[in-house]
Parts: sequence; structure tokens; C-alpha cells
Amino acid sequence: MTVSVTDLQYVALAVPDTTAESDFFRDVWKLEPAGEQDGMAYFAAAGSAHPYVIRLRQDDVRKTDLIGYSAASRADVDALFGQVQASGARIISAPGEASGPAGGYAFRAFDPDGHAFEVVAESRQRDMTEVPPAMAVPLRISHVVLHSPAHKALEQWYREVLGFRLSDWLGDFMVFLRCNPAHHRLAILPGPPALNHIAFDVASVDALMRGLARMNGAGIELQWGPGRHTAGNNTFTYYTTPNGNTVEYTSDLEEVDEVTWQPKVHTPGLETMDQWGTGRIIPGNKPHAEMAPDPALWQVPA
Repeated sequence: MTVSVTDLQYVALAVPDTTAESDFFRDVWKLEPAGEQDGMAYFAAAGSAHPYVIRLRQDDVRKTDLIGYSAASRADVDALFGQVQASGARIISAPGEASGPAGGYAFRAFDPDGHAFEVVAESRQRDMTEVPPAMAVPLRISHVVLHSPAHKALEQWYREVLGFRLSDWLGDFMVFLRCNPAHHRLAILPGPPALNHIAFDVASVDALMRGLARMNGAGIELQWGPGRHTAGNNTFTYYTTPNGNTVEYTSDLEEVDEVTWQPKVHTPGLETMDQWGTGRIIPGNKPHAEMAPDPALWQVPA
């Protein structure tokens, strides 16, 4: 039986201006500082036990260094490493003590498109904070969306090798994958291999709208939203960080009953992408910028 990762834990980013990106994630996005080590800054989400959800380091070029996934135990890390090895994936490091301020037991490898990832267990967990339903504070990292030039093959790899399960398809071009009851922690769609966006859960639609007001007050332009997707039924607003990373506030992401859930194929269209039809009311609103291959592909991360 295929062993599965259990959650999306963090995304590690390299940016030219770490001060501006740190200020954004701390003061505007409302993540919590979680320490610095070896020139890298770590940020946690109030409602998550994960030790951090964002890692930042300085680089001349914006890159996605690493995507981190959780495993249930050291034994599962070893089993997942075996599955990755058996798939023929390029290994970065075998299971051992994890780097970073939270410790743990981890390995690193590249997926078939060259995105570096880590699977980690037994990192030091945080005390979660009780967040009022209307407070515009990220509870946790929700999901990431990747572009791939071979999106169906990459979807199959993540299911067969890291144990993701199929939740839904949007037509035949966007797939939603889960590794726990959340409808998706990973989605994949066609395009040059790159990270499309990082999403963070907030507690309610009220929190999402208050977050929109705070972004506007801070001069952060709304990229797309507010609206509600069909696959996952989650609300959305998208923004761009000072260094050009796309981030999303989302709420109400559907939970899946593993016993009864049947994957669906949603018909593509504006009403499927945005049930309310509100996402493009604001002049200049656009879903996502043109993508280019991530400069970090096949590069061993710090």
C-alpha cells in the first residue's frame, strides 16, 4: 500500500528584497515571525501547529526553493523515501536530521518537473492560537498550485509516489489532489514548470473581506476576487507580494469524506472558476500573470 504524506507544511521562497517580503508577510499578511537561522527568516500561521509555513532567503532572482510536506512518523518518511527512490526521482538527500530551527527527520528530492521538495516528520510543533472567526489572520497554509508541461503525468506521480488522492478535475486541464480531508493541498495545471500561487486559509468570508480591506489600505493591489470557486467550494482573493509572488486568502475549503467521496469533472467556464461572478468586477482584475519556468528547477536548495 502506498504511504501518503499527511499535509502541506511550508513553502521556501528566495527573493531579491527579503526586507520588503518579510514586512509584507508579517505586517500585512499577518503571519507570525518564527525565527531566523543561517540568513533565512521563518514565518508561522496562528492557527497551525506547523513550526513555519513560509521560509525566506535573499537571492538575486525570485525562486521557489522548496515545498515541504509532513509525514506521520519517521517510519513513514523512510517508506516515502523508498517510494520516491523506486520512481526514479532524483534524490537530494537521504532521510536524516532536518535542517532549520524546528528540527525533525526528513529527506529531499526533485519531482519529475524539477521542483525540490522535502518530506519531514517529528519537527517541533507550535501552540496554536484561537483566532476569532472574523479576524483576517491566516490559520494555516492551505494549498499550492503548480504549472507543469506534463500535468497529467505529474498528477499521476504525486498520487503514486507521495500518496495524494484525486479530489476533482476541472475539465482535463486542472487537477485537485488531497493528502488529508481538505479538498486539495496541491493542484496542477498546464504551463511552464512553476509555482502559480500559495493559498492560506482564513476562518470565514468575513475574515477574507476584512483582509481585502487591509490589503487595500496597505496599497496591495487585488489581483483576482472576491469570488468562490466550484472545485473545493472555497472563496478567494489573490494578491501579489512585493517580490512578485502570488498569494491567496481562502475560506470554506470543502472537507472530503474518504469513504464516500467520488471525484467529479467540473465543466470549465467562468461560472465554474467563480460561482458568484464577482471576481472580475473590479477594473483591471486579472486571474494570474503569465508564467515562466522557475529559475530554481533542478537546483539543490539551501
